[in-house]
Amino acid sequence: AISITGPKGCGKTRTARERCKTVIEFQDEDKREGYLAVAETAPKLFLKNPKPILFDEWQDAPKIWGTIRKACDDNPESVGEFYLTGSSSKKINTPHTGTGRITEVTMYPMTLFETGESNGSISLFKLLEDEAYDIDGLTTDIKLEDLFFAVCRGGWPRCMALSKDSAKLEIAKDYYRQIYQKDISAIDGVNRNPEWARTLLWSYARNMATTAKRKNIFADVKATQNVTDVTLASYVEALETLFVVRDIDAWTPHLRSKTAIRSAKKHIFIDPSIGLAALGIEPKYFINDLDLFGHVFKNTVLRDLLVYAEKHNARLLHYTDDTGLEADAVYQMADGRYALIEVKVGVNKIPEAEKSLLRFKEVIRRYN
Repeated sequence: AISITGPKGCGKTRTARERCKTVIEFQDEDKREGYLAVAETAPKLFLKNPKPILFDEWQDAPKIWGTIRKACDDNPESVGEFYLTGSSSKKINTPHTGTGRITEVTMYPMTLFETGESNGSISLFKLLEDEAYDIDGLTTDIKLEDLFFAVCRGGWPRCMALSKDSAKLEIAKDYYRQIYQKDISAIDGVNRNPEWARTLLWSYARNMATTAKRKNIFADVKATQNVTDVTLASYVEALETLFVVRDIDAWTPHLRSKTAIRSAKKHIFIDPSIGLAALGIEPKYFINDLDLFGHVFKNTVLRDLLVYAEKHNARLLHYTDDTGLEADAVYQMADGRYALIEVKVGVNKIPEAEKSLLRFKEVIRRYN
C-alpha cells in the first residue's frame, strides 16, 4: 500500500485518484455516515471493491490502517492495491506501524519545471551519470519579473486552474492564514495561540534559506509576545509535521583538514510562497530588494532539489566551514557521489559562484 503525505493543497488526492479504480472519500457528506459505519464495524468490506482503492481522509476512520496492513500481509504478492491520502493537519497514532506493508511517499508542491518557469534543458540526472554531458551555454529566456511572480504564487496545483494572476497569488495567502489560525491546533488537538504562530512564521520567513540560530528566531517572537522557548519549539515541531517548514542538515565530508565544519541547519519553507505571505510581500516588492529575492530564490531551488532527491533516492544537504567556504546545496546520492550546487541571482554572479566551487575542489583534493 502507498500512503501519500505532504503539505496541504499539493495534489495528493488528485494524483492518487488518477491511479485508482475505486475512491472512498470519507469527507463526502452524502456518503460519510455510511462509510464511517462500515469502517467502524466491518472495514474489510471496502476491500471487495475493484482495485486499486483510494481511501481519502483515512484518518477519519483509523481502523482502515490496520485492515490494509493485514491485507498486505495476507497477499504479499500484490503491490500498489491501496492508496491512503489524508490531511496533513491531522495526525493519527496507529496501533501498528506500516513498516514493510505501507510505504510512505512524500509529495511536494510543483517544481518550476512543472509550473512552466524552467525550460528543463539541463538534466540533473545526466549531470550525475554522464561525465561527457555538456551544459555550457544553456540558458533560459525567463524574465526576472516572472520569477518574482513565481515565488509569490508558489507551486500550488490549484493555481493552474485560475486565469487571473491576482487570484493565483491568493492561494498561498489563504493557506498561510489557515496554517496559523486552524491547522497548527488541529494537527494534534493542542490549542495553540494563533498570534504566536503567526509571529513565528514571520520570523522564519525573515530568515528564509539561512542558517540563523533558532534562539535568534525565537528572540524575534519574544520581542512582542510573552512566550517561552519550549513552547515555540513545540510550535516549530507542529509546523514541520504540517510540511510548512523544514531544516536542511549540514554535510560533513570526511576531510582530514583541521577546518571546523559548521553544523547549523538551514531553514526553508516547503514552499516559499507561504513565507512571503507571512511577510506580506507581493512580486513588485522585489524590484527594490534583490537581496531578499536572493534568499527566496535559494529556498525555491532547494524545494525543487528536494523533489528530485525523492526521485533519485538522494539526500539534500548544505555546507559551510569556518574559512568561509560554502555550498548552498550538496546533492548526495546513495552511493556516495555528490554534486555541489551554488545558487546566485544575476549573470554577473556566475564567476563568483564558479570561484567558490573551484576552491572546494582544491580543498577536497588537498585534504581527502
